[in-house]
Amino acid sequence: MSGRLRIPALVAVLALLLPPLASTAAAAGGPSVTLSASQAGTGGSITVGGSGWRPHTLLMLLICGQAVPSRGVIGGTNSCANGDGRAVTTDAQGHFSRKLPVAEPPVPCPCVVHVATVTGAQAAADAVLEVAGHPVRPLPAPSGGGRLSVLTDTRLDGSSGLLTWFGAPPSRTLVLTVGNPGSQSVKDPVFKVGTSHGVFAPEWDDQQWRGTIAPGKKAEVRLPVELGAGAHGDYTVSLEYGGKVLAEQPWGVGRPWGVTLFWILLALVVPTAVFRVGMAVVDRVRPPRAGGLRHRGPRLPALALRLPRSGATDGESTATSTTSTLPWFTPDSVPGAAGRLSAPHDDTTAGPADPTSRTTPTRKGLT
Repeated sequence: MSGRLRIPALVAVLALLLPPLASTAAAAGGPSVTLSASQAGTGGSITVGGSGWRPHTLLMLLICGQAVPSRGVIGGTNSCANGDGRAVTTDAQGHFSRKLPVAEPPVPCPCVVHVATVTGAQAAADAVLEVAGHPVRPLPAPSGGGRLSVLTDTRLDGSSGLLTWFGAPPSRTLVLTVGNPGSQSVKDPVFKVGTSHGVFAPEWDDQQWRGTIAPGKKAEVRLPVELGAGAHGDYTVSLEYGGKVLAEQPWGVGRPWGVTLFWILLALVVPTAVFRVGMAVVDRVRPPRAGGLRHRGPRLPALALRLPRSGATDGESTATSTTSTLPWFTPDSVPGAAGRLSAPHDDTTAGPADPTSRTTPTRKGLT
């Protein structure tokens, strides 16, 4: 009798334990996405929910074409309706719920709602969505077994030069080691190298690596990366191959202080040059002051050399020359002239014949 009672009690205990075990397994499986409707038309909206994500993580919600959850989004974000995407932040338990407008992606369906992390460790999940009225085309056949995976951490080689300090485009070389775990060789693979600034979507650039990677072998891949002129701040370099992001590498770009210094010098030199040109123009057009002198300062008049008049004494000649040479003195105030004029001299000395001279004796006629 006691054995029969233990069996129902054991079954009840197992029934209570099964739901917690099932939810724990679902949480261990990684992030998940649920939709309020599996089909919707353009112009409507659906509610996207999720669980199993990292707490307080920024996520991006997009409707993408040419994608299935098993193969991901072929072509990356270029196959998504980026203009109608929405962002959401998970709560402390890693859950979120957000309304998403339904828009047609740029490529045909099959379509999915693609949810991916914006910052931090890469994580993504997809949920199938049928966009009513949007064309549907079969997915391209997968390639013949050539797959690549990153074996080592990526790094950026190179440094900034003097030209970069003055605003030249910063450039680096993305270096990583990839391996081929597939069954066929990969020849001349085409990688997509993307650069993103902050929370903005990366800008992708196709770059082909020349070489062949045999099955089970590895090779070092070096790809150039270049930003725009004057770029500065925190950037992220992403590497994508076969529609899957293989690696991401942060890149901190310093501010081009040479450009700032140039503008400071320009702000000082140009006003100084304009001021000097303006002063030169004012000096040209300003009328002269009284007496014919400009503002630059007085100029001494040219010395005039005059010969003394015939019959004039040395003192008179000196006084006349001094008076004509120094016009701002009167004849009576010429320094040293009074002494020279009053010097004694012989009035009887014969001088040149001058009818106007007082010292010349008067000649009388013959008697």
